[in-house]
Amino acid sequence: MSDLLERLRGRGWRLTAQRRVVAEVLDGDHVHYTADEVHALAAARLPEISRATVYNTLGELVSLGEVLEVSTDGRAKRYDPNAHHAHQHLICARCGTIRDVHPSGNPLADLPAEERFGFAVSEVEVTYRGLCPDCAAA
Repeated sequence: MSDLLERLRGRGWRLTAQRRVVAEVLDGDHVHYTADEVHALAAARLPEISRATVYNTLGELVSLGEVLEVSTDGRAKRYDPNAHHAHQHLICARCGTIRDVHPSGNPLADLPAEERFGFAVSEVEVTYRGLCPDCAAA
């Protein structure tokens, strides 16, 4: 069983066939599918699943904090099941491929006190951008 499915079961979330297939599609490392990609992959496993059910399920998973919604430069939102492990994102500026990265150090500690302007900073989002190997070679 996937990490996401285990977390959802632990929360007592009702796993209908539709919800289960969406969670199964989101299983894996470096998964950052759009809602349409989730729907296409889910429909390959469960042909009767509707687009609305996929969108609603993704919304619920985000609300529960079990999936992160990743927005990048006006592209379609992507869904990241790696919600419980601190990480940043590396994004290809051309094709939009996203990879999870785990840089060393503490970006929160790297912000000098005089640059916090009195804010009680609670989280940091860092996004690395560049070209993936395929786009760099093209």
